[in-house]
Amino acid sequence: MELDWLEDFLALVEHQHFGRAAEARNVSQPAFSRRIRLLETWLGAPLFNRDTHRVALTPAGEQWRPNAEDLLRRLYLGREQTRAIAEGSTTTLRFASTHALSVTFFPRWLEEIEAEHPLGSTVSLVTDNMAGCERMMLQGQAQFLLCHHHPSTPVSFKPNYFVSIDLGTDTLIPVSAPALDDPGRPRFVLPGDLGAPAPYLAFSDVSGMGRILASTHALAGPSVWLKPVFTAHVATVLAEMARAGRGVAWMPMSLIARDLELGVLVRAGDELWDIPIDIRLYRPRARQTAAAEAFWTLLKARAEAGSAELS
Repeated sequence: MELDWLEDFLALVEHQHFGRAAEARNVSQPAFSRRIRLLETWLGAPLFNRDTHRVALTPAGEQWRPNAEDLLRRLYLGREQTRAIAEGSTTTLRFASTHALSVTFFPRWLEEIEAEHPLGSTVSLVTDNMAGCERMMLQGQAQFLLCHHHPSTPVSFKPNYFVSIDLGTDTLIPVSAPALDDPGRPRFVLPGDLGAPAPYLAFSDVSGMGRILASTHALAGPSVWLKPVFTAHVATVLAEMARAGRGVAWMPMSLIARDLELGVLVRAGDELWDIPIDIRLYRPRARQTAAAEAFWTLLKARAEAGSAELS
């Protein structure tokens, strides 16, 4: 079996289309299809159902997926640890974070931790959309992933291979620019002005908040209440579009609290439209560097102390 086969398999799982997966892997579709067939031959079972519009995993493919993810992650993690030892950077803590939290949460959170317990480690932070962050974790390029989470929204990390700690809470709220004739009212209101759907500034499906919004009841029946007019995976872009009066956007309170105070943005709906979310940190179950393990032990101690104070 070759490493490329594992990466090809996971690319096809992600894109659900041979052409798009081959493009993402930068190979021709015939070559990509041939490598998938070679993997299926090696395993002795068909992994994909090719009879549907979207390529879907067979039961055997579903069984193989977590094994492929774990094998690939361990290989990449081993490579990164070997490189770190060779480069003398074993004390570096490597984080992947979604864009919004890298701005609104991570700097303050890290400062609070270091005020209590100096880390003595170099910190590396890479920001991306949720899909990109998941990819970095699965490939061992990051030790920790900081993201938003909602119980109704599935994540790519199997509990057999990853664990998590909740670090705080946030809220997604629908906002709009104020009305031109009344700064106290939203320019666009939910569930729609006189029954007309409101223009909707949407997160793309590669973003974590896009997944959360798609899986919650807040957006049930979007064709009735909302008319998508713009899509992006970065919250700061959508917030700027909302400020410009282009439509309604669900924004994390941590990002737009100041806008609400200043009246630059106003609520587009009452609290029934709000979506409470958690701020969560993931890590692999597999043992990491001594610095990463010490940091995780510190986080667990802080979480236990916080729980004790609340009880």
